[in-house]
Amino acid sequence: MSHIVVIGAGQAGASLVARLRKDGFAGEITLIGAEPVPPYQRPPLSKAYLLGEMEKERLFLRPESFYAEQNITLRLNARVSAIDPAAKTVSLGGEVISYDQLALTTGSEPRRLPAAIGGDLAGVHVVRDLADIDAMAPSVSEGARALIVGGGYIGLEAAAVCAKRGVQVTLVEMADRILQRVAAPETSAYFRALHMGHGVDIREGVGLTRLTGAQGRVTGAVLTDGGELPVDFVVVGVGIAPATALAEAAGLALENGIRTDAQGRTSDPAIWAAGDCASFPYKGGRIRLESVPNAIDQAEIVAQNMLGAGKDYVAQPWFWSDQYDVKLQIAGLNTGYDRVVTRLGEGQTVSFWYYIGDQLVAVDAMNDPRAYMVGKRLIDSGKTADPAIVADPSADLKPLLKA
Repeated sequence: MSHIVVIGAGQAGASLVARLRKDGFAGEITLIGAEPVPPYQRPPLSKAYLLGEMEKERLFLRPESFYAEQNITLRLNARVSAIDPAAKTVSLGGEVISYDQLALTTGSEPRRLPAAIGGDLAGVHVVRDLADIDAMAPSVSEGARALIVGGGYIGLEAAAVCAKRGVQVTLVEMADRILQRVAAPETSAYFRALHMGHGVDIREGVGLTRLTGAQGRVTGAVLTDGGELPVDFVVVGVGIAPATALAEAAGLALENGIRTDAQGRTSDPAIWAAGDCASFPYKGGRIRLESVPNAIDQAEIVAQNMLGAGKDYVAQPWFWSDQYDVKLQIAGLNTGYDRVVTRLGEGQTVSFWYYIGDQLVAVDAMNDPRAYMVGKRLIDSGKTADPAIVADPSADLKPLLKA
């Protein structure tokens, strides 16, 4: 009987094995995860779960009983040490498991501060998994002093949660502005004002020189502008890297992640990849998407292709971020944009529309689900939007969908 092994029990891995069973695969399935809990949602970790508004079990994508009911062997708290593509085996501790097809849904790993500048001190946290949040939660209390390193979405979300809990927050961003890598100056300005309005001290163009500590625990920070801060804990949000060590050791081709073809197949025809760890063809180039929607959609296509469907994965990128009472929804990719059109709404409602020439390529919508929905449908269908209509807050956007 055919055996499919999936390494990585996150959103992509869970989606892949569920889709295999849904589509009628009757062989053996083994899902291997490094954490001691079944696959769970990551976005609420740094928000509702950290705030104590969500129980751990509510994070689970499916009850643990689902896997037994679907005859899926769930191996938790287990780390694969090696893949042997020639023998078609994976090594798990002292155990060797054979596979007919293998899927890598290993996700990504947070970048950490070097130990040489204090990154290994107690009280220095990253935001990636359940253990990270459980370790951080006791520090997030009223009156505590936090340093957030990095002004991307992870850093800003952490800052928002800390500020809501009454923590004194300082956020440093080495680049000229927060969100510089991923958003227009207009979006940066919006979130800068939002955070400053909640008491967050945002310092742009300022990096971290080193952390200082006592008895092995962080107590302060020295910044690149010479400033020094007393701190009780630090949150590091300086990006993530695809988890490719297993793939690399197995000799699989890498290119900003595990390189796959349009169907999710790696350089080994019996091995597939999906989610944060996988790079794939996109509009004549190659990208890797770090998002829950991509993890789900790509994993489901890979599952179908493991069963012979032969479908190309056509990504339709979208993302979101929750900060205070603002929901940011992003459609498309703004890479290469040369113009941003602002659409104002009431209160905190606003959207920024990115163009390359006359072509709409992305939308950032803050508390404006209607603008997001219209923008996403236009982008997914390859249509554009008249900038004059977009910029007119009294104009109805829906007719753009019929143009």
